Amino acid sequence: MNLTKSLLTLAICLASFLSHAEVSVIVNNANNDSLDAKKIKRIYLGKIKVFADGSKINVISLSDDVPTTEQFRQTALKKSNSQFKSYWSKLAFTGKGTPPKEIANDAAMIEAVKSDPNAIGFVDSASVTGDVKVIATY
Repeated sequence: MNLTKSLLTLAICLASFLSHAEVSVIVNNANNDSLDAKKIKRIYLGKIKVFADGSKINVISLSDDVPTTEQFRQTALKKSNSQFKSYWSKLAFTGKGTPPKEIANDAAMIEAVKSDPNAIGFVDSASVTGDVKVIATY
């Protein structure tokens, strides 16, 4: 009986830990811009399109089916996946913006950001490598 309770408690703790994984916003290691949470939100909503040095920001998002995406959008943008898609559909329809490019997984995101000095993206914090710079964590 005690073993069953212990295993159940362990499973609940593990599930709780996994559901609270952090999301890291990443940029290329060569990027020296200082971006706070407000600027990151404005970048992902298409309101800021260039870094302080004038270079065009290449915004990248993980695809909707990746759990990290929903977590990032809820915490950083205060939008669900459907609200985010609706927001960008409206901007695209009116010609006021193009939604972020979508990447399939964390490894592809890190590679894309590593190879583009103007890229910004997000990944599960556990996936971060030294190939990119973390500028925010949610």
